[in-house]
Amino acid sequence: MIFLYIKTYQDMKIHCSKNREQIMSRNKNFSSQQNPGEALRKIRTDNGWTLADVYEKTGLAVSTLSKLETGKMELNYTKLMKLCDGLDLDMAQLFALPDTPAPVTSDRPPRTKMTGRRAITRKGEEPTMSDGPYFYEFHGAELNQRSFHPMVIEVRARSMEEFGNYIKHEGEEFTYILEGDVEFHSEIYAPTVLSEGDSIYFDAGMGHAWIASSPGRCRILAVFTGSSHQHS
Repeated sequence: MIFLYIKTYQDMKIHCSKNREQIMSRNKNFSSQQNPGEALRKIRTDNGWTLADVYEKTGLAVSTLSKLETGKMELNYTKLMKLCDGLDLDMAQLFALPDTPAPVTSDRPPRTKMTGRRAITRKGEEPTMSDGPYFYEFHGAELNQRSFHPMVIEVRARSMEEFGNYIKHEGEEFTYILEGDVEFHSEIYAPTVLSEGDSIYFDAGMGHAWIASSPGRCRILAVFTGSSHQHS
């Protein structure tokens, strides 16, 4: 009995150790392979598209696309959304591992359906992107066809002139203020200041913008439904 217990315990340790190594390996691969330029080139060649074809679908210049694919130009959020919308891609396809598991389907009624999907984003490993007024940190980006899009955003613009045109996108958005004071502007309502710990839930189809209104860093957690942001 004692021998059997020891052997079983050792087998469990070996099994757990292997699982931990596999997870660490996947995390390492995620960090090293989340190059959206390389992913874009693979998607383009897999579909038999030329750079000119992608230009026709997205409106991004051929020279821009070439620089993105070769890493000579940084992909900002506006370009990312044009690629996703024009090529009918999910954001995860440009950031996640090629072997990201697809959701598990089930014949059970929707009420009891379980996909078993899960995504862990480690601190410092999240994909990031700058788009002028915002600096984005994407969370859960390896999941395809997500219902929600969570991101931490550092608000950098300090005036509407600096921000530019309003942003609007499908669905609804919940935003929680993590750090500093920010001013919420929209097409309908008068500007209002929200401070650390405040939150807002709104129709994201309404043009909106966040402006930093306190010294130092201003950060928000934004979770929205729908497909993408668009500058109006």
